[in-house]
Amino acid sequence: MPKIAHLTYLVRAYDEAIAWFTSALGFTLLEDTKLSADKRWVRVAPPGGQTALLLAKAATPEQASHIGRQGGGRVFLFLETDDFARDHAAFTARGVQFVEAPRREAYGTVAVFEDLYGNRWDLIEPFVA
Repeated sequence: MPKIAHLTYLVRAYDEAIAWFTSALGFTLLEDTKLSADKRWVRVAPPGGQTALLLAKAATPEQASHIGRQGGGRVFLFLETDDFARDHAAFTARGVQFVEAPRREAYGTVAVFEDLYGNRWDLIEPFVA
């Protein structure tokens, strides 16, 4: 069965992005392979996650202009959790900036946060039916 394995995520610098994802969100560094003097194959994912972010250093001015704007100002990625309160508290303690207070919606408990570049994410704990 096909699956989405990776999503390209534009970054200014590999090491700053690796540091943020692993320290602020607790992601696992899955791979960091040097491909050339300027290019690396870097993958990070939540522990146990099946889809990884492929951290791609912007190589052109056009690509650089999209760093932090990959969702066009909307929530770009959805990080699902089984314990919203635990992860919200941990992320906040690690300096993650939430742009709103947690709220309950028909689908679950959710709050929007911004990553190191300003991309918006939902931290969400879905309600189990």
